[in-house]
Amino acid sequence: MSVFEHRITHIGERALLLDVAGPMNVDVQKRIWAMARHLAGHHEVVETVPGVHSVLVVLAPEVVPEAFRELLDAMWRRVEPLDTVGRLIEVPVSYGGEMGEDLADLAATHGLSVDEVVKRHTCPEYTVFALGSQPGLGYLGGLDPSLATPRRAVPRLSVVEGSIIIGGAQAGILSCTSPCGWHIIGHTALKVFDAHGEPPALLAPGDRIRFRAVEVLP
Repeated sequence: MSVFEHRITHIGERALLLDVAGPMNVDVQKRIWAMARHLAGHHEVVETVPGVHSVLVVLAPEVVPEAFRELLDAMWRRVEPLDTVGRLIEVPVSYGGEMGEDLADLAATHGLSVDEVVKRHTCPEYTVFALGSQPGLGYLGGLDPSLATPRRAVPRLSVVEGSIIIGGAQAGILSCTSPCGWHIIGHTALKVFDAHGEPPALLAPGDRIRFRAVEVLP
């Protein structure tokens, strides 16, 4: 089995971070999911937090991090990818308009028409790599590379929940109204986080996402 190049760093006194460099890759992420599952039941581990190409491992107070680091490295080299297929979730989107104010500028930046951006955004099947940044926000892999756009130099102070966003090579759905430096290309009425729901987050790592255009507004 080939081993993806990785590094393990100390985070504070009782945590280790294993991360893998490179562009978003679902094969790498399947190994991350597997690591998080195996470590969650380990008697020396208090908590695991999977991220995009990374897993944070919080250790019990009596554990020597340097010794566990060797175990973590060995586990990464032999772990089998977690080859699960999550739910397919369709997300209806109103593109453009007041709630998709960056769509026209993003299209112009890439030399595309608005309709072509919508077509390229709705064509792929995305994978939820991880949840983070805010409750229920999924980091989605699968964005057409032609739509990858660096984040805004100056974040907006308030972006409404349900905003359909692009930041770098990632797509996303804003789960809570908050500051945001990603580009807003549309909006969905689908609620992806409800603090009183069971479970609160609609999305989970491994789920698949399809965006469906309901309308394209000027």
